[in-house]
Amino acid sequence: MVTELDGQIMRCVRDQNGNHVIQKCIECVPEGEIRFIVSTFYDQVVTLSTHPYGCRVIQRVLEYCHDPKTQQIMMDEILQCVCMLAQDQYGNYVVQHVLEHGKPEERSAIIKELTGQIVQMSQQKFASNVIEKCLCFGTAAERQAIVNEMIGSTDDNEPLQ
Repeated sequence: MVTELDGQIMRCVRDQNGNHVIQKCIECVPEGEIRFIVSTFYDQVVTLSTHPYGCRVIQRVLEYCHDPKTQQIMMDEILQCVCMLAQDQYGNYVVQHVLEHGKPEERSAIIKELTGQIVQMSQQKFASNVIEKCLCFGTAAERQAIVNEMIGSTDDNEPLQ
């Protein structure tokens, strides 16, 4: 049945009802049988992450697809545009998902990309939720660095000049 979707994946992902079918396939069908679905998303991760239904599908891929190649491709594309995604009305959910459920090195990579823009991001409607997740799920050192950036200080709480 899943093979009947071949050639219609992107159409389904962007559809109000079809996206649920794709999500359910990702959740329930063995990974080897849905590679053709997931590979359709390669080079489309950012575009899908900023779509109201596509962002849900990308979150399911991150959650259920454990193939190292797939994970690497997804994360590489997300990291290339993480600042833009964090500020997007739908993309921020993908970034939050990685911060909450991703590997420690993925969290750290996101926080590293956002560093230097913490104050601006924390004042933006959607990115502020991402910064909140950074504070919840970052390491102690990362959380301290974020707080220091917010209050305008460096190590040892010295004010920035």
